[in-house]
Amino acid sequence: MVAAVLVVEDDRALRSLIDQRLHVEGFAPITVPNGQEALRLLNAGVRVQVILLDLIMPVMDGWAFRRRQLADPALAHIPVIAISAADNVRSEELNAAAIFRKPVAIEQLVRTIHQICDTRSPEPRAVPGHSRAS
Repeated sequence: MVAAVLVVEDDRALRSLIDQRLHVEGFAPITVPNGQEALRLLNAGVRVQVILLDLIMPVMDGWAFRRRQLADPALAHIPVIAISAADNVRSEELNAAAIFRKPVAIEQLVRTIHQICDTRSPEPRAVPGHSRAS
């Protein structure tokens, strides 16, 4: 089964680039522009292997999303890879599997996603009609 990756990124160009690259790598990316949309999909039953999370976004930023995700036992187990332009972000603050600084080194990011997904058993994707949100 194809591993689903939730990409939470407000920058449309970067979101599109990551989406295209993950498709090429054999993943099933699901993209949303903010944490609020990500929570909506996850609470609707969309299952993902990993979340790629921008930290600085409008509506609901990555910090608020991560607090809500960790507080929800149904979602807390999903690993997060954070991406940010901020200098001082530490993985222990977010309980993140990894943190990438923007501009993102896409090759390294893809390798990290592969590593995380290879260590987890695939979960089925729910709500197939929600493969992409803009």
